[in-house]
Formats: sequence, structure tokens, C-alpha cells
Amino acid sequence: MKIAFHAHLQKLIAVAATVTGKKFGLLVATSLIATSGVVASALTGSGGINPVAAAAMAGLLEEQPAAATTALAPPAAPEESFAPASSPEAAPSVEATPSEPLPESIPSTSPESLPSSEPETPVAPPSEPELPEAGPVKHVFLISLASPGYEAAFGTTSQMPYLSGTLRQQGVLLTNYSLLDEAALANGFAAIGGQKPSAASEADCPEYEKCLFPVETLSLADQLGTGRFTWHAYLGDMADPEGKPGSCVHPEPDATEAPPTGGYAAKLNPFVFFHSLLDLGDCAANDVPLSELAGDLKKPDDTPNFSYIAPNLCDSGFAGQCPEGTADGAAAADAFLAKVVPEILSSPAYKQDGLVIVSFGAAQPEAAADPAAAPTDPLKVGGLLISPLLTPGGTDAAPYTPYSLLRSIDELFGLAPLGEAEGKKVRSFAPAFIAGETAAGD
Repeated sequence: MKIAFHAHLQKLIAVAATVTGKKFGLLVATSLIATSGVVASALTGSGGINPVAAAAMAGLLEEQPAAATTALAPPAAPEESFAPASSPEAAPSVEATPSEPLPESIPSTSPESLPSSEPETPVAPPSEPELPEAGPVKHVFLISLASPGYEAAFGTTSQMPYLSGTLRQQGVLLTNYSLLDEAALANGFAAIGGQKPSAASEADCPEYEKCLFPVETLSLADQLGTGRFTWHAYLGDMADPEGKPGSCVHPEPDATEAPPTGGYAAKLNPFVFFHSLLDLGDCAANDVPLSELAGDLKKPDDTPNFSYIAPNLCDSGFAGQCPEGTADGAAAADAFLAKVVPEILSSPAYKQDGLVIVSFGAAQPEAAADPAAAPTDPLKVGGLLISPLLTPGGTDAAPYTPYSLLRSIDELFGLAPLGEAEGKKVRSFAPAFIAGETAAGD
């Protein structure tokens, strides 16, 4: 809980570096109620809040209107106090009385009662876990699609010729990348938050409220913000209720989503399920329509350090989602790649220090061309890494999962892995870049 509190506090400090005055006050005010659980825990915990955090919080309160300040007030002290006896909270309040006479007896100052003149042995501060060293990659573009299956994507009978032909020759193929589940959100939550699949996420969270993560559950986007990196999620056809392009679009808390055929769906956008992003304004600022990507690619300073790209249901490759008479399923996803990937590869940011990850975040296996053929694993989907820092045409047969995506991206930016991505068996492809290698191999 305290780790999450300090992460949110660091995010607010990062925001303060660029936003001041009333606008900053309003931003913090909107987050106070939703994050009161984290703040209250930090203020009333047995260890208390450290002086730096207290000073920062006091500074934030000075910016708030009276209503917001009241909302942040800590809860009334419980009847039984758990504060240590030596702490200021445990000491009774005593008012000084200057006119009071001095005590008749003066405490003894014998050598036995004096403090020892020998210096105390300093106590070494607790060591923090050593973070991985950031590598040369400074711009990561993660494209998330629905997979028709490994063979249908990368095999000799591929239904995605641009991916398996043109792009495959330019990158490193991850031949053993597998999903955790067929559902998009089960893999999305793992890839940006290290969260395990649940019964709800394996059903793509039809009831939005039941899949919302509490504010203390952090995501990759939270980590990037705390580390002063920039991020954007670009979602195809994301629009407000009036049909205009909108940011951070999600169902109402008690609603069941019914996305239009081929259009935007919240299951393609895992960021809108994290209160840590919803409550502090990060989602509204950084979770944007896909139409903004082209403009952001023009200048390196406008290109986020991390870009998550998910087209609409049709262009993602979900079967039966495209208009009749047009490319559907894997063919639609391949056509999307043929349009957007060249735009990324020609951008200054990519040419400078970029990495494109063509990833499958959901499984939509196509019917086998030969009914007599042995069944294949729908969760084995493969992936592709494209970067000027890698030797093209290579393969990497290490076992990777959505947890590996999160761990790899974290390590590329020198961040600590979140949740299940921290597991000892979770592989990362980041060392190939961090070690200065130019190719990944079997």
C-alpha cells in the first residue's frame, strides 16, 4: 500500500513540474476522493508517513479549495492506538508553565548515568533492489492484434503475407511466444500490469465494474510516469457517446458493454481498468484515439517513449467484425499492419532508437484448411521484434508470454517488473539490447 502511495505521490510531483496554478489544483482535487484509501493508509499506518511525503502532501493541500482539503482529512483516531510509545503520537500533550518552581532534587550526574562517549555503530540503511540498467531503446511501439494461430500468421500457408513476408525479413521472430488465455483482457492485464487471468478477465469483463483494479494496483503506465517517461495508448475508433473522437472511453461502472460491430471495445484497452490511471487523470491525458498517432510520429519530442497501439475490432483481426465484402479476420489485421507499420518505421523516433513489437493479445484461431490435420495450440501465437538495433531475419526460440512483454519493456526503461512479471521463470528479451547485442538467436 505504501509503495503505491509513494508512486502516486511521485506522479503528482512529476505533474507539478509541468502544470502549475489552478490547473494543478484542479487535477489534484479530482484525485483526492478516489485515492483517499491510499492516503489514509499512509497517514495512519504503524510507521507513519515520512517527512518528505508529509511535506509534499502539505504542499499539495495548500493548493486545494476548502472542500478538497476536507476530503483529505485523515480518519478519526481509533480507540486503541498502535503507535509506538516513543513516537510523538503516543506522547500526551503538556503545556509549559514558566512560573512553575524548579524541582528540589537534581538528577544524578554520576559517570554511570552519563551517556557513553563511545560512538554508536551506524545502522546501514536497508538495501533497495538493484534495478536493471536501461538500454539504448528509448521508443517502444507495441501493436496488439488478435491471432489466427501461429501457422496462419507466420507459417508457410500464412494468411498474413505482409507480416510473414515483408516484416518477418526485417525483424526477429519470437517462435515460442504464447498467450495466457484466448481472451484479450486476460492477456492485456498481464502485459501492462502483471496481473493473473481471472474468471472475469477470461470472459473479457462484460461487467466493467467487476474488473476495475483498486488505486493501489499499479500499471506499466504508472511506472513510466513516475520514471518521467511518456506514454500513449492509441485506440482505433475510440469515440465519446456523441460519436466524436474521445479519450479514455469506457463503460459506466454498472453497465454491460455492447460495442458496435467492428468498432471500439473496452476489451482492447486494458488501461481504462486501472483506477491508478483513471483517478489521477493519466488515462484522460494519454489514452487517445488512434487518429492522433500520425501527428505524434512527426517529431521525436512528440513521440511517446511507449506507444500501445490497438486498432478497432475489425482491424485487430477478430473474425466476423468487418463489413461484408471487405477483408476480415487475419487479412484485415495484415492490411492494418501494412498501413501503420511503415508510418512508424519512417518516423524519426524509430530511426533514432526505436523498437516495434508486433504482438498478439487475443486468440482468434482460423478453421484449419485441412480438417484431418493435427490440432494446433491456439495459445501459441508468435511475435515479431523490429528495430534498427537488431540484425534482421533472426529467430528467438525462448519461451515468452505477456508477462515477458511487461518485464522486457520495464527492463528496457530501467524499471522494476510488476506483479507476475517479476517471476523467476519469466524470460525477457531486453538483455539483447541492454548488453549492446545486435541480434537475438535460438
